[in-house]
Amino acid sequence: MSIGPYIKIIGRGARGAKGLERAQAADLLGQVLDGQASDLEVGAFCVAMRIKGETVEEMCGFLDAAHARSARFPACAQGRPLIVLPSYNGARRLPVLTSLLALLLARQGQSVLLHGMRTEAGRVLASDVLAALDIPALTAIKQIASREVAHVDTALLHPGLARLLAVRETLGLRNPGHSVVKLLGPCAGPALVVASHTHPAYFDLLCSTFSTLGMHALLSRGLEGEVAADPRRTPRYDAFVAGAHALLDEQQPGTASEVPGLPSAIDVASTATYTRRVLAGELPVPTALQRQVEHIVHLSARIAAGAPS
Repeated sequence: MSIGPYIKIIGRGARGAKGLERAQAADLLGQVLDGQASDLEVGAFCVAMRIKGETVEEMCGFLDAAHARSARFPACAQGRPLIVLPSYNGARRLPVLTSLLALLLARQGQSVLLHGMRTEAGRVLASDVLAALDIPALTAIKQIASREVAHVDTALLHPGLARLLAVRETLGLRNPGHSVVKLLGPCAGPALVVASHTHPAYFDLLCSTFSTLGMHALLSRGLEGEVAADPRRTPRYDAFVAGAHALLDEQQPGTASEVPGLPSAIDVASTATYTRRVLAGELPVPTALQRQVEHIVHLSARIAAGAPS
């Protein structure tokens, strides 16, 4: 059937709308990703979900559909998880540091995949910074080696996901695709998804989704929608290993008035220069970012060893 009957369920306004069952949500998004829904239906779906908001059942169903269709990178060697860094928001007021996070993790022996695409004109993305550091985007799926950072456009993971994200250019609103793509673990082996949140309600939704799906994830409040920690403060960190939750750090009080060497400009060249200087040891790694690296490396080791500890 078409997605019309599903739109009738979710499109009755904030009070009248009902949530979809997991299988229904998977079927709905599957049709959208497969190009079986009309532009009008896709627009109605996006607006209805923006008004209603996603439930845990719906998020799990949407991820079921996306994972069933997305390209998967080969499993990493020695049972290590692929560290997945979604990067879609880019720089607003501070430089985007997701590229620095990726390179710091690679220096610790991790295999790192950064994926994203430009959904808002004028934003500097982590992929722009990596390209400026002479790390070109992949054009084909391959195994990502230890100490390697790879980055891909969303269209390589699945063209339908890229099309769904691009609807924002027309509607001016984010849609479920923006949530789904940030939770993808596109790997044939274990993947550790580094995720971020802004709003308390979204935090609860993510925690329940990770637990329900049995995912490996590190969740914190990121920098302006990106997953890298704000260099001025240390956030709360929540870990999920096979869906089991553990609180790693509570949010630390206070905000640093200055981060040594952090540029006030957010352009690609300034951010790339700062990244180079940190990696060369000319500037210190921001304490908050170093803490995030430590958590990810520890979780990666736990996952590779088969959990506990």
